[in-house]
Amino acid sequence: MDRKRLLVVLLAAVAAGIVALMVRAAVFGKHAEEKPVASAVDSSEILVAAQRIEPGKTVGAAQVRWQAWPVKVIDPSFIRRPGSATPASMVEGMVARAPMVEGEPVTYAKIVKTQSSGYLAATLGDGMRALAVPVKLENIAGGFLVPNNRVDVIDTHMGTMMGRSHAIPAVLAQNVRVLAIDQSSDGSQQKTVSAVRTVTLELTPDQAQVVSQARNEGDISLAIRPLGDNGDETAPRSKKGGDSSGAVTVIRYGRMRKLSGDGSVQ
Repeated sequence: MDRKRLLVVLLAAVAAGIVALMVRAAVFGKHAEEKPVASAVDSSEILVAAQRIEPGKTVGAAQVRWQAWPVKVIDPSFIRRPGSATPASMVEGMVARAPMVEGEPVTYAKIVKTQSSGYLAATLGDGMRALAVPVKLENIAGGFLVPNNRVDVIDTHMGTMMGRSHAIPAVLAQNVRVLAIDQSSDGSQQKTVSAVRTVTLELTPDQAQVVSQARNEGDISLAIRPLGDNGDETAPRSKKGGDSSGAVTVIRYGRMRKLSGDGSVQ
């Protein structure tokens, strides 16, 4: 009798253990199923700066990249990826109008095409001015001048020196950057060849004033400087406006001063 009772107790204990395990599995399994699963964020790729971009600089493939961005916070001004387009294809022929830091979304308000009306303002250096000057083809190295060349601006006009009439040259400004020729800022060829080209120069305010006056009074020539030559921007002595007394006009940093023959300032 004792053995039967012991066997019953053991079977009851085993059954109770099995039931406990089943209940536990059911409870924890239910909790696992009910555990919230983070839903995937709906995103889309937009164009962002891959590095710091300075205003006036050409925006190339290395400066931009595609980046996933939550759709809910994508501003209409952001540039979204159309199909399988590459970053380079979205910024071809563009320059920066405003500074951008790495990871910042790129917008069309911050970049501009080189052929658009806002290009010159975007590429001008701080405090500089853009001035268009009509120049004869033979006075710009036979037409071999291209945008971003550096030039010296020379004015030649008729004047009197030592009692005689002479063609007097004067260097108005040195190491000046060429922004555009006619309406081209990328060096593309013009459809028509004109004897006079309109060259847009980057000048200081003082230089712009002097060159503007000279273009109405004389004949402007542009002397191309070697690539990489960013030497002294100070104009040397010029004999513009010389007279019988031997006085000459010195144009330095765009400012005119008349010196007498003995070197004193008049």
